[in-house]
Amino acid sequence: MTEWTPDARELADLELLLSGAYAPLTGFLTSAEVNAVIERGRLPGGAPWPDPVTIALPEEIQPGDRVTLKDPEGAAVAVLTVGERDGHHAAGPVEALDTPAYGPFARLRRTPEEVRKDLPEGEVLAVTMRGPLDAASLDDVAATAEELDATVLLMPLVFGESGPAVVRAALTASERLPGSTVVAVPLAPRDDVEIDLELREHVARNYGATEHYAGPRPVSIPGPPHRRGLVVFFTGLSGSGKSTIARGLRDALLERGGRTVTYLDGDVVRRLLSAGLTFSRADRDLNIRRIGFVAAEVARHGGLAICAPIAPYAATREEVRAMVEEVGADFLLVHVATPLEECERRDRKGLYAQARAGLLPEFTGISDPYEEPDDAELVVDTTGMTVERSVGAVLGLLTSGGWVR
Repeated sequence: MTEWTPDARELADLELLLSGAYAPLTGFLTSAEVNAVIERGRLPGGAPWPDPVTIALPEEIQPGDRVTLKDPEGAAVAVLTVGERDGHHAAGPVEALDTPAYGPFARLRRTPEEVRKDLPEGEVLAVTMRGPLDAASLDDVAATAEELDATVLLMPLVFGESGPAVVRAALTASERLPGSTVVAVPLAPRDDVEIDLELREHVARNYGATEHYAGPRPVSIPGPPHRRGLVVFFTGLSGSGKSTIARGLRDALLERGGRTVTYLDGDVVRRLLSAGLTFSRADRDLNIRRIGFVAAEVARHGGLAICAPIAPYAATREEVRAMVEEVGADFLLVHVATPLEECERRDRKGLYAQARAGLLPEFTGISDPYEEPDDAELVVDTTGMTVERSVGAVLGLLTSGGWVR
């Protein structure tokens, strides 16, 4: 059976499908269901539903396949029976496997059925929270509950880095609302405010709510750039000069001070973090994902990571960008666009000569493609440029953007 690890949003949707919080859904939607939801806000049978719930799978997975869906730690969560493919997305019912293991506040991750059994009969006022309730909101909730003679169900919507803080805010609010219940729900936010509210209300009703109070959406005010995590990701052909610029940038930043700098050297990563990997496309992609994961962890805690792999494939570079942005950090892609002819002329390691002689299969630029980025924040051609000038161009980007003072 094929195995696959969905992304964070898909895993959150999967948990809600398995728990019954997304009832009447029992799996990821077909193209007909997606179209009906987008066009009419309803499933084909007429039941209201506000937002498509989909999953992207590799192209080799086809209808009829059964896929074991795993969490990032490798635990098998569910089996998806693929009934349809529509481009990248697959549709089909999901069956739960092991009871999932959660991180902080695991005791609060309860199913709708478990919560409904413990709620007293009568009115239930569900308060969905994406951030803390201010004093006015707390007073409003208390007054509404008193007017309705309702039990208060506080539902912190835990997704991403803010999850633990939202739960703590709900527990604090619970102390002000006697008799209230707290249940953590992994509902990822939707960009459309109205759709987000509709989905929150739908999930709340599955948990037993008769009335819904939507806590205010938090206003995200990121810290100043020089305090945020940052990944500077160089990409370019072998011999383009990206490693030289990356090392020069590291040295310049260390001399300036003020930021914690981590340089992920390609050769060191290959020898340690990615020991045993070949240069096949699959292994090269895995190597880049590993670099991206480490860089994102550095940036998660406010550090500045510098990476300089070849990273020839656009899709993998996009994955790394998503990893970094998911932890609330910034990502800058620097394309060292030195032409192939110049890179081959330099050929310090003799790699191009070996590739031309057929001794190095799948060599980027010769027997394997390099997909030039169209989303780079900076493009540098080192032909005829000094190292100091090349480093200065990158440092100028960091300074003008406020990441370095």
